[in-house]
Amino acid sequence: MKTLRIGVIGGGQLARMMAPAALNLGIELSILCESEETPSARAVAHAPVGDYKDRQTVLDFAESVDVVTFDHEHVPAEILHELVDKGVRVHPGPDALIHAQDKIVMREAVERLGLPNPLWCAADTADDVVTFGEKAGWPIIAKTPHGGYDGKGVEKLDSSDDAERISEWFERGQVLCEELVDFSRELSALVARRPSGETAAWPVAHTIQVAGVCDEVIAPAQDLSTETAQAAQQTALTIASELGVTGVLAVELFETPGRGPGFLINELAMRPHNTGHWTQNGAVTSQFEQHLRAVADLPLGSPEPLAPVAVMKNFLGGSNEDLAAALPHALASDPQVKVHVYGKSVRPGRKIGHVNRVGFEGESVDDVREKARVAANIMSEGFSA
Repeated sequence: MKTLRIGVIGGGQLARMMAPAALNLGIELSILCESEETPSARAVAHAPVGDYKDRQTVLDFAESVDVVTFDHEHVPAEILHELVDKGVRVHPGPDALIHAQDKIVMREAVERLGLPNPLWCAADTADDVVTFGEKAGWPIIAKTPHGGYDGKGVEKLDSSDDAERISEWFERGQVLCEELVDFSRELSALVARRPSGETAAWPVAHTIQVAGVCDEVIAPAQDLSTETAQAAQQTALTIASELGVTGVLAVELFETPGRGPGFLINELAMRPHNTGHWTQNGAVTSQFEQHLRAVADLPLGSPEPLAPVAVMKNFLGGSNEDLAAALPHALASDPQVKVHVYGKSVRPGRKIGHVNRVGFEGESVDDVREKARVAANIMSEGFSA
């Protein structure tokens, strides 16, 4: 019997969490890991170690699988185009993925599609930054177009005097400048699309960031109007369709009551995403299973939630270095919590896992959040009686 082989480039926790779904679907998952210490290195039977920026390494890896997909967006576009030219099934393809690799290309596409952008410009010099700041109003946000994540490559500039602080960025090319958006909260519209065009959309979630890192997700977003929720889902589906995205797409949004359709687009991610981890325990089909279905062009699963609310709480490296010792106490704190550990070494501020807690009838959202928080804190800081 022929087994479908899906190759994931990148050995982080996202690839690791695809492994159980692949096993259940009878898919052979192969993961190109950056080192033997990456979270996915021991999660699957075939996990070669290699440099995803090395052309020959990626070509050789692609020859061993039927479909190539990603744990991150950092594989050079020219390598991906060569794969496509050689007939490799790459999902999402390089023409779509460039919108997650290059934030300026993304802003241009959002504008072209008539979707809600903040004010922005592509700056070539520090003088361009100052000109934009005077037009948009200080403070503004400056971003490196490539490679930034979890708050990296992002600077808040309070005045023209701060423009010189990012002067070295221009050695690598243009800099993206955006207005500092006055928003009420951040949202995430998570959808999936398969190559043949079928799509599915999970409920819009409320995401809470701390120091530029996703800290907590509440799904569905509470007190979000039906009109805004539907518009956000439709925006994500439009992006997926018009840009030819295949697999999971996360559209991060700023909720802006009274402006546009009630939100502005922040960023895109074309892979499973931190804001979709709640789907592992809170939806009929998790984002990880859905991503595999989508890139293999299999029928998509239902994105329907299993309960009125689900909460995801990340835990970062803290004072506790012994996760195994903390785990029994986290599980005992509430038998309904689901703890997901990434297999990473503990470092301060590093994402090392998350807790999911589904809320049932009669439970308040605050109660569900607190139970997830308690379990996550035990994992991060340890248990004290």
